[in-house]
Amino acid sequence: MTSSASPKPVHAVIGDVVGSREHASRRAVQEALVRALEVADAGVTSIQRPEPTIGDEFQSVHAELADALVVTVLVRLALPEELDVRFGIGIGTLEVVGSSPYGLTQDGPAWWAARQAVVEVGERQRSMPHLRTRVVPAPTAASPDTGLVNAYLETRDFIVTGFDGRLRRIAAGLLAGRSIGQIADSEGISASAVSQRVRRGGVRALTESVAHLPRGAS
Repeated sequence: MTSSASPKPVHAVIGDVVGSREHASRRAVQEALVRALEVADAGVTSIQRPEPTIGDEFQSVHAELADALVVTVLVRLALPEELDVRFGIGIGTLEVVGSSPYGLTQDGPAWWAARQAVVEVGERQRSMPHLRTRVVPAPTAASPDTGLVNAYLETRDFIVTGFDGRLRRIAAGLLAGRSIGQIADSEGISASAVSQRVRRGGVRALTESVAHLPRGAS
């Protein structure tokens, strides 16, 4: 079958549900993941939308690094409190080599780098249990300062890992453009209670960091 290669570097995302086999219902895990991916898809621009692949993994591809960074946090926030995901973001070219019931069959440096990034998250979690996300460029890819990006992710992951279910929903609501009042109504609490959680729980730091992600960076 004829293959198709990306002409310039893209940002490939691999996500893997943490400890999925430990949950009583794998079906419930998969259904929660699909819902989270739908929420995340609405908030980013994708070359390949975030979709499940095999097991409890999913993949997506983005032209901009900012969208790859945003999709990873949106998935985390959209999942119920008992679920979490580790992510690898690879920067490089990719190649479409076929198709399968799970979508396009892809290969290439971007995917190899993304898989390496997932491995590095697992290794680094021994000293940083909060870590969930890492960026790795392919050896031949022109890329931004990934050391700076990974420093941002280490801090962002620390904040988000500390969120309970309500803080996840509040942050997700703000990133989706919902007002404090709308979020308060859906949570069944007062607007002032939501505002206090935004100020004290790290939600504002998260939403501001997302708003300031540079666009147009490869």
